[in-house]
Amino acid sequence: MRPTHENMEIVFLGTGGSWPTVERNVAAVAVKRGSEVLLFDCGEGTQRQFQRSRLSYMQVRAIFITHLHADHFLGVTGLVQTMRLNERREPLDIYGPPGTKDLMTMLLSIGKSRGQFKITITDVKGGAEIPFEGYTVTTREVRHSIYALGYALAEENRPGRFNKPRALELGVPEGRAFGQLQRGESVTLPDGRVVRPEDVLGPERRGRKVAYTGDCVPCEGTVDLAKDADVLIHESTYASDFADANTYGHSTAAQAAFIARTANAKRLFLTHISPRYTDARPLVEEARRVFPESYEARDLLEFIVKFPSDEDGPSAPEEPAPAPAA
Repeated sequence: MRPTHENMEIVFLGTGGSWPTVERNVAAVAVKRGSEVLLFDCGEGTQRQFQRSRLSYMQVRAIFITHLHADHFLGVTGLVQTMRLNERREPLDIYGPPGTKDLMTMLLSIGKSRGQFKITITDVKGGAEIPFEGYTVTTREVRHSIYALGYALAEENRPGRFNKPRALELGVPEGRAFGQLQRGESVTLPDGRVVRPEDVLGPERRGRKVAYTGDCVPCEGTVDLAKDADVLIHESTYASDFADANTYGHSTAAQAAFIARTANAKRLFLTHISPRYTDARPLVEEARRVFPESYEARDLLEFIVKFPSDEDGPSAPEEPAPAPAA
């Protein structure tokens, strides 16, 4: 078992639905874990949103597209072109629903330039598990107007807490041997006795989990995806006074909150806000009546996801850093 120590930070690069507005760009959520960035959806203009944030688009390890509506994938071409012009060498993986490979292959063939690097495009369906070092990204089919996926990033379990007094009692010398045991390796003492990790470690502790629904109406897939998530990022395109929300394949803020409560999520971020709302406070208010730990996702908002056992209790997200002057 590989210990998980990397910091994890969510940066909302685009939180609007359908088309960009002055206040919000279209869908894009970055999760920075250690030195790599995973990008969930990539609406038009995402590369500029990266430049306004403290993240680097050159650190993007993989892109996960929820569905093939333009406001969720149209930024991939510009982002990849920017990477090429900056002479990227590291490979890039792109995942999305069936049809993604053909579409992206066609789009990325436009305007090829210097700095070519390997791009692997993979079509996936609900139920797929995509392994990475230290974590897995899983998919579920969600209900929208076209075939759509939600994604969840779940880390591997961490070793239990290290019992230093017990280790010393067993004769383990401080230093390198402590580190070996914490990494899950047995230690042989000078007298030949073997101390195993389970002798000095408590029960395994779960890693962090972030779920992202993409566009959808409430369904079993989103509940399953968000089960026990530390953070659920759920679309909430409309307030409940818009009667046709589900007809258009979207959720209300109250419905997003219901999913969070049902799935036992710790926090909910409301995103994909319709351009009809220049003030999203009514959406947050209706969500909090159902699920108190509901927050508005705003462009460039940053949130650090702590390990579950390190939490002292729910906390509000940080304000986004000021955007640099144009």
